[in-house]
Amino acid sequence: MANLTHLDETGAARMVDVSGKDTTEREAIAEALIVLSQEAYDAVTAGEAPKGDVLAAARIAGIMAAKKTPELIPLCHSLALSKAEVAFENVAERNAIRITATVKTTGRTGVEMEALTAASIAALTVYDMTKAIDKAAVIESVRLVSKSGGKSGPFIAPPYRSARKTAVAPNRRPTTLVGEVAAPAVTPSADAQIATKTAAFRNFMTTHHLRATEWAKKAGVPASQVYAFLTGRLRALPDDVIQKLASAAQVRPEDMFR
Repeated sequence: MANLTHLDETGAARMVDVSGKDTTEREAIAEALIVLSQEAYDAVTAGEAPKGDVLAAARIAGIMAAKKTPELIPLCHSLALSKAEVAFENVAERNAIRITATVKTTGRTGVEMEALTAASIAALTVYDMTKAIDKAAVIESVRLVSKSGGKSGPFIAPPYRSARKTAVAPNRRPTTLVGEVAAPAVTPSADAQIATKTAAFRNFMTTHHLRATEWAKKAGVPASQVYAFLTGRLRALPDDVIQKLASAAQVRPEDMFR
């Protein structure tokens, strides 16, 4: 129990005393993916869902959830948030909406739970707004994408684990386990090459003190592409994105993957 900071020496729950920690700028980014039927996906992206603008409602819900996290998650500290943002990305090949929540504060503890709560509640709101069309919608892969600040330093999530193989009946949506996302089958050699390239890219960011959101903004490319590559959702960055990132970092493109 010594490693569980929310338990005292007797095993009783407690709120961690963070008064001795340094006050630093902290940021956390979390994501959730909700997979819809074709009909529900079309309604959301066209703004024609029966209950109105799905994404506008989900955005407000996510921001409100971030602010109310201490009321929902036991033992969380109340924090003065300096930023709570919810963004959406259409994943047309899966009839899915990827939700990204970014939360910032300057304080003595991080905002990982606020970001995760925002992403989760935004996804639940999408479900609520579309359940009249698709009650079988699946919320999956709710997870922390990255965090910065604090004693433990930066964190970037590793690539997704591949979903275990299951038999799928014709015309039926595949069953996806919580925390797992189906990925295209690749040979071990290709997998190893991708992992090596991703690791080199991540190491380049660390050694050059680059934060994905700020670097992408400076380069004029979507930060979601950088995060997708770092976390394994995107197996290769487009050539034009690589060129822009290299230019923003003032290096050659090949330097980012050594």
